Amino acid sequence: MVGCRPTMSDWTSFQIAPNPPQTTSLRCISSLTLSMEGALFSSRPAFPTHTSKTPRKPSTNHPKFNPPPPPPSHSVPLDSLLHHLQHLTQETSTTLHPPQPTNKNPNFPSLRLASTTIHREKATPASRPRLAGSENGVLFLRDPRLGFLSGAGKSLLRSIVEQPLLDLVSLLESKKDEIFGVDWVSLLKALEILGNWEKALALFEWAGSGSNAEGSRLDAPAIEVVIRALGRHSQHSIASKLFDSIPLEEYCLDIRAYTTLLHALSRTGKYRKAVALFKQIKAKGLSPTLVTYNVILDVYGRMGRSWSKILEILDEMNSRNVGIDEFTCSTVISACGREGLLEEASMFFEQLKLQGYVPGTVAYNSLLQVYGKAGKYPAAMGVLKEMEDNNCPADAVTYNELVATYARAGFYEEGAAVLDTMASKGIMPNSVTYTTVISGYGKAGKEDEALALFDRMKKLGCVPNTCTYNTILGMLGKKSRTGEMLDILSDMKSNGCVPNRVTWNTMLAMCGKRGMENYVSQVFDEMKKSGVEPDRDTFNTLIAAYGRCGSSTQALQMYDEMVKAGFSPCTTTYNALLNAIARKGDWIAAESVILDMKKKGFKPNELSYSLLLQTYAKGRHIKGIQAIEEEVYDDKIFPSWVILRTLIIVNFKCRMLNGTEKAFEELKRNGYKPDLVILNSMLSIYAKNGMYDRAREMFDLIHQFGLRPDLITHNNIMNMYARGGECWEAEDILKQLEKSGLKPDVVSYNTVINGFCKQGLMTEALRILSDMMAKGVTPCMVTYNTFISGYVSKDMFKEADDVISYMIQHNCRPDELTYRIIVDGYCKAKRYEEAMEFVSGILNMDSSFSEQSVNKLTLRVEENKSRH
Repeated sequence: MVGCRPTMSDWTSFQIAPNPPQTTSLRCISSLTLSMEGALFSSRPAFPTHTSKTPRKPSTNHPKFNPPPPPPSHSVPLDSLLHHLQHLTQETSTTLHPPQPTNKNPNFPSLRLASTTIHREKATPASRPRLAGSENGVLFLRDPRLGFLSGAGKSLLRSIVEQPLLDLVSLLESKKDEIFGVDWVSLLKALEILGNWEKALALFEWAGSGSNAEGSRLDAPAIEVVIRALGRHSQHSIASKLFDSIPLEEYCLDIRAYTTLLHALSRTGKYRKAVALFKQIKAKGLSPTLVTYNVILDVYGRMGRSWSKILEILDEMNSRNVGIDEFTCSTVISACGREGLLEEASMFFEQLKLQGYVPGTVAYNSLLQVYGKAGKYPAAMGVLKEMEDNNCPADAVTYNELVATYARAGFYEEGAAVLDTMASKGIMPNSVTYTTVISGYGKAGKEDEALALFDRMKKLGCVPNTCTYNTILGMLGKKSRTGEMLDILSDMKSNGCVPNRVTWNTMLAMCGKRGMENYVSQVFDEMKKSGVEPDRDTFNTLIAAYGRCGSSTQALQMYDEMVKAGFSPCTTTYNALLNAIARKGDWIAAESVILDMKKKGFKPNELSYSLLLQTYAKGRHIKGIQAIEEEVYDDKIFPSWVILRTLIIVNFKCRMLNGTEKAFEELKRNGYKPDLVILNSMLSIYAKNGMYDRAREMFDLIHQFGLRPDLITHNNIMNMYARGGECWEAEDILKQLEKSGLKPDVVSYNTVINGFCKQGLMTEALRILSDMMAKGVTPCMVTYNTFISGYVSKDMFKEADDVISYMIQHNCRPDELTYRIIVDGYCKAKRYEEAMEFVSGILNMDSSFSEQSVNKLTLRVEENKSRH
């Protein structure tokens, strides 16, 4: 498996040479070899060749600018998607468990919870009691484990089991004397044995409600039984909420019950309460077990900024002669991974081995995951090799982590190949394996391959889980493929998968687009109405979603609400804030977030640095980019695939050719595989610098790496031709794009229009505009400004005025640049009086334009006139 890693020889087909003089014309590079045009790359767009074509003659007439009205804009069809998700969530809840009347006892809110939230937990076969036998039409519970019950106890148990949950409280009230006449805790224990945790919970809360004359009947044995019942069925949220209202410090439970409750608090994100409970356990003189220590280690690991506390716990275990096991090792390593403490994880692992500890599969899997998530591909492969050398058997989790490591390094096909490797070793891929590969395809922009694998997964008998569906929904959501999302939700329902908090978080993330902040708020409200309570991940998603909407104020507000709700910020939270800041280019604020992270004990990860770089690029802070580059190339920041990819993109956005090339070379040197975004960026920057041979090489590399040119690839090629004055070739690419099944966007059409306008071929530009609008693509400000520039360059100021009139009539208000193009055109032609006349008439035709902007244009005319 280590040999699967691509070597430097795979890159020999492309080497960046010193920049030669660019003398090759676009026409000379437009022909491809037969092998590249044939069946091998049948879907690739061809660079057009016109060696045998008759030159096209442009039209010489200049029709008036009067295209048809723009197509109506279509609202995003999210309402139906939201309604479908809400209905599915509520339907699943009411189908599994009908609602119950609200208990009005203020001290025990989880009786009310029993009618809503607890029923969202997945029902298990164990929740149904074993009924057997029939005598005179009466069913009897026959289970040898219930031998401790008296005859009266069995009779009461039968009544409780057969009573619908809806009417149970009334039954308990009617049989109050009988229940308390026997050992009621034995009834609780019997329900726990039968797996009927819901009725055990109802009995527990009724007995503890204090509504009877004797008052609350709660005692330590009863609490221990109900904790065990809830823990056995993973009802962590119920357990954590239930004991918010019970003063546990007044009781002394056994260590097993405390450990189960600690686990519930950890799983529900109530880390501070878990730490307080652990201190309470020791204050009562109880000795934590190995399992207890493992749970509290996990609590500190999930809390973050707790490495010193973890070391204290390990020292305490050592002083009490509590040995460690695989789960201790795994928990500590995972904690390091969450904080980016890779050196600490490695040192801990090596020290354990020096002390004679022989790591098993679980420990190795944790280390593999830590390196994989950090983007340390070589180190992850080293862990895998060590496992093989030590004859430590790989399991499904090992291969799942290997798939994830490949995907993070950009080796999506290699990740998919692991499925066959697993099958050859007799290890069947599970839903996690398939979900990881599907996620990798989604990140690579290969949605169709992901959906094909999803179908294959089901045909092979591997049942998708909720996580699988959430991954696909998230992938489709990013591409706004809402129709297919509805199909996935329907498939989810038919397979009995319950939408969970992550499903709703995915919906929130989908709404994170400019202008959709109201949708974010609406989805969040509906999520809470459906009984799905937000957790820390939900708040992190909200912060990121509002950030992508461009609403940094609401993002910060969500951060405050998160803290008020008792959730501690983590690295993901800080990254979500950085994401919001990055879109505004406020690099000073971004640097302050990074500084605050470090002060509070968090270590910025690859995503943190990636977002910081994006902020620098948006704010055009070149020195900031160069400072990060220096740290990366000096190995002070690990050069992961994500960071090197980001360096390529930000250098490209800032039009820094040398920086882009250097980052690309580093990506190759580290053995990473470029994705389509990287190669599109390289193609574009070479094209913009007139380096057409290099652009061609990038285009070829797209196919050599098994990638499929996308809309951006085609747009880049069109732009290359348009910039080179070969607008007809740009139109040919547009036609190929339409035939390929990809839908041209406004950028595609604007690029071709710009090519024709620069050549003064306004009639051809109008023809493209008409075709664009006929296909439902709405022109934007850039479209209109391009036409105005074209007309002005030909001294066709009347036609430029027609464009402005058209814009105003169709609710596309001209901006300052629009008017400045015309003013500059008049000034360039030294027609200053006409320029002043035009400026003075702006407010008459466009009342929305500010007087301040008019004054700026007036001053611009005067300055131009004075210079000449």
